Amino acid sequence: MKFFETSKYFSLKKSTYINLRWMAIIGQLITVNLVYFVFNFKFDLILENSIILIGILSNLYLIYINKNTQLLDKTAFLFLLIDILQLSCLIYLTGGIANPFSIFLIIPTIFSSSNLGFKSNLLLASITILIIIFLTFFNYPLPHPVNEHFYVDSYYYYSTPISLIIALIFLNYFALAFGKESRIRKEALNKMEEIMSKEQELLSLGGQAAAAAHSLGTPFSTIKIVSSDLLKRFKDENDVKKDIMLLISQIDRCSEILKKLTLNPTVEDDFIDRDLSIADYVNEIIKSFKEISEKEFILNLDQNLNSLNITKSIEIVYGLRNFIGNANKFSKSKVFISLKSDKDITEILIEDDGEGYSKDVLSKIGEPYIKSIKSSIKSKSGLGLGIFIGKTLLEKNYANILCGNSKIKSGAEVIIKWKNKDLLSL
Repeated sequence: MKFFETSKYFSLKKSTYINLRWMAIIGQLITVNLVYFVFNFKFDLILENSIILIGILSNLYLIYINKNTQLLDKTAFLFLLIDILQLSCLIYLTGGIANPFSIFLIIPTIFSSSNLGFKSNLLLASITILIIIFLTFFNYPLPHPVNEHFYVDSYYYYSTPISLIIALIFLNYFALAFGKESRIRKEALNKMEEIMSKEQELLSLGGQAAAAAHSLGTPFSTIKIVSSDLLKRFKDENDVKKDIMLLISQIDRCSEILKKLTLNPTVEDDFIDRDLSIADYVNEIIKSFKEISEKEFILNLDQNLNSLNITKSIEIVYGLRNFIGNANKFSKSKVFISLKSDKDITEILIEDDGEGYSKDVLSKIGEPYIKSIKSSIKSKSGLGLGIFIGKTLLEKNYANILCGNSKIKSGAEVIIKWKNKDLLSL
C-alpha cells in the first residue's frame, strides 16, 4: 500500500487553502513588525521577515505554477509541513514554547486530519509533537525587554508543551472521526448520483423507445399488410415466397425489439407523460419485481384511498424501488405493501416475512456502508447503500421515513409518510 492516499476524497481545495495561508502570513507580518516597531521588542527582524517570505513564495507557487484545483494527499502534506516548519522557525527565534503563539503549531495538523489520509496525518502529528518537544529545550530567549524579567516555575513551563500535545491528539482524534464520516457520506452520495444518472438514462431510453415503437407502428403495419398481399399473389413461386416470408419475419422481429426496449410496452406511453398517484408508482414497481422474483407481493389499498395525482419523479420511483427491493431480497416468501391516504396524509407501509433488522444495524439505519455481523443477513447484503439512497431520495422529496421491525409480521417494516400538500408541490 502506498504511503500517500490518491483517492479524490483525500484532498484540499487549493483556493480555500491559499486564502487561509494568506491570512496566516499577513497575521505573522503584522505581529512581527508591530512588536518590533511599536512595542520596541528587540530581535532579528530581517531573519524573521525572511522566514515569512518562504510562506509568501510557497503561496505564489501554488497560485501561478501549480495548476491543480485540488491538492492531493502528497502535495497537501508537503505544503502543510512547510507551514509547520516555517512557524517553528519563527517561534524558535522568539522564545520557543514560552511564546504564546506556539499554540498555532497544532493548527496545520488538525486541518489535515479532516482532509488527508490517516498515514499522512499521523506523520504530520508526529513531526509536530517532535517540534514541540524540541522547542521546549532548544530556543532563543524571548525578545527584549520581556526576557529581562520573565520567569515561570518549571512545573508551569513544562506543562505548556504537554498541554499542546494532549490538545493535538484530542482534537486530531475528533477531526479524524468526523472527517471519516464526512468522506463516507460524500462517497455514498457520489455513488447515488451515479446510479441516478444511469436510471435517468434508462428512463430516457425507454421513453425514446416507446415513442419510436408508437411512431413506427403505422409504417410497420403497412409493410406487413403489403407483404401479406404479395405472399398471396406469389404463393406458387417458391423463390419469391421465401423472400416475402423472410421480410415478414424481420418486421415482426423489429416490433419485438422495440417493445423490449420500453420499460413497460403496454402502458409506457401514458406512464411516462402523465401525472400519477402513489398507488400507480407502487403498482409499476411491483410489476417490475414480479418479472424477476418468485416471491408473492401482497398489495393492500385503503378503501378510502385518496387518488392524489402527482408529477412523476424518478427520485420517488427509485427511492420506493430501493425499499421494496430490500423487502424482496430479505423476505422468505412474501412482501406486504399497504397504502393509506386521507385528505392530509399519504402513507406507505412495506413489510416482509424475513428475519427483520438485526440489533447491530437497527440504530444505524440511514447511514451509508452499514453491514450486519449476522451471517444469514450478511450473505444477502451488498454495499449497504440501498436504505441510505432510498431514504435520502425520499426525504429530499418531503417524505418522513421510519424503519424498524414489524410487530405483526416477522420481518422488517418501513413506514413512508407524506403530507399531501407536500406531494402536490413536487
